[in-house]
Amino acid sequence: YFLFTTTPEQLSFLRFPLGDMAKGAVRDIAAELGLSVAAKPDSQDICFVPEGRYTQVVERLKPDAVEPGEIVDLRGRVLGIHPGIVHFTVGQRKGLGLSGHKEPLFVLALDAKNKRVMVGPRAALARDTLRLTEVNWLAEAPPAPEGRRVEVKLRSTQAPAPGTVTATDTGAVVVLDEPQYGVSPGQAAVIYDGTRVLGGGWIAAAGLGEAR
Repeated sequence: YFLFTTTPEQLSFLRFPLGDMAKGAVRDIAAELGLSVAAKPDSQDICFVPEGRYTQVVERLKPDAVEPGEIVDLRGRVLGIHPGIVHFTVGQRKGLGLSGHKEPLFVLALDAKNKRVMVGPRAALARDTLRLTEVNWLAEAPPAPEGRRVEVKLRSTQAPAPGTVTATDTGAVVVLDEPQYGVSPGQAAVIYDGTRVLGGGWIAAAGLGEAR
C-alpha cells in the first residue's frame, strides 16, 4: 500500500529478501543470530515523529492549524469551538467536544482557510466517486477507455472496495460499487487486481452519485 508511489524504474532494481517470509519467522532467525532487535515491538505509529505526536510537527509547519475556530453543522450553524483543526480528521466521531445531540456527529470536512470543522450524520460521509491526481501506474498500461474492474484501498488497514477505474488526462476516476465513509481529499487511493498493486494516486475530490 505504502509503496504505490514507487516508479517502475525504481522497482526494477529493488530486492526484498524477506518478502516471502512471515514476520514471526524473521524474528526467529534474528533471535537465533542473537540480534538485539529480535523482540523489538512493532512500530504502530509515524516512525519519524517523536513520541508519535504528529500535532507537534504540524504545529511547527502550520502554526495556524492549532488556532481555535468554529464547529458548524451542514447548515453552517455554529455548534461549538474547537482548539485547532490539527486535532480532527474526516470521519472522526470521538473527541468533538459536543453533547446534547440526538444522533452521533462525525467530522465531514475541514475548512483550513476559515479554521472551521464541519460535522454531521454518518450518512453525509458517504462517497462513491473519487477523482485522483498524480497517479502512478505500475501496471503495463493505464486502463482502457471503458475502464477496468479493480479493488481500491483508501487506508492501509481497510479492506479493498470493488469498483471501476478509468484513466483521464489529469489522473483517474474511480467509481466504487458501494459508498465508503471517511473519504477525504489528500488521502491515497491504491488500486489493486487481487494482491497486485496496479497503481494509485491522491484523492483530489470525492463525491456521491456524481456524473461518471
